[in-house]
Amino acid sequence: MIRQLSEKDDVLAQQLIQQKPAENLFIIGDIEAFGYEQDFQKIWGDFDEKGELRAILLKYEKNYLPFSLGSFDAKGFAEIINNDPNKPMLSGLKDITSQIEPYLKITYKQKREFYYAKCTTSAALPSVDTSEVKQITLEDVERLGEFLTSVPEFVDMEFSPERKKRNLKQGVTRGYYIEKDGDMVATASTTAENSSSAMVVGVATRKDYKQLGLATKCLTKLCHDLLAEQKQLCLFYDNPQAGKIYKQLGFQDIGYWTMYQ
Repeated sequence: MIRQLSEKDDVLAQQLIQQKPAENLFIIGDIEAFGYEQDFQKIWGDFDEKGELRAILLKYEKNYLPFSLGSFDAKGFAEIINNDPNKPMLSGLKDITSQIEPYLKITYKQKREFYYAKCTTSAALPSVDTSEVKQITLEDVERLGEFLTSVPEFVDMEFSPERKKRNLKQGVTRGYYIEKDGDMVATASTTAENSSSAMVVGVATRKDYKQLGLATKCLTKLCHDLLAEQKQLCLFYDNPQAGKIYKQLGFQDIGYWTMYQ
């Protein structure tokens, strides 16, 4: 049986998702930050014959995130997604999303698969000077968006200044950047920060400043600060060269992440 969850179901939800905190980074973070009663966020639970919660489906904005430790009503979750008229997206662990995919009626332009990695120690972080690294503030959000969407790797991203500002205020995201002659040339950010983990995103360098280690400086500063707060860092990547750099910083692969856009 699938039904929408509310605050009174939080204990059950946490018992399920906290069994895999790194894998449930987004779900944990979104529940901590926004709870169960927001217009832009809804959470459904799938209960087995004994009434035990066995799976969760979280909707944040247009994105749907499922999680389960075993079998679940994949068709039921797919029906919820199919009934959303607002161009929904689906993302999550490959072994879970692959169960939902056969029942989806929505045509997706893109299906991407990433390596999923995490970092739990600063032991491998390089000793680099990060004094020129600045932290992103609310006043920097618009130019951050302009910079990221100018980088080839991010040219198709949907950057919402309003959402970025809201998340900065909520403390579920932070970012760092380096500027040259008043222009951003490198950056790294987090998203879905929660009490125990954070996802690294938006690692970018302007083309004419590549190979200078600037993004590594931003990422190193970011990792040091998060790890000092006892938070694990997670990220996904599909570029082997990027993966090599992340592993040099102490990240280790823990699975695969699939995104339907």
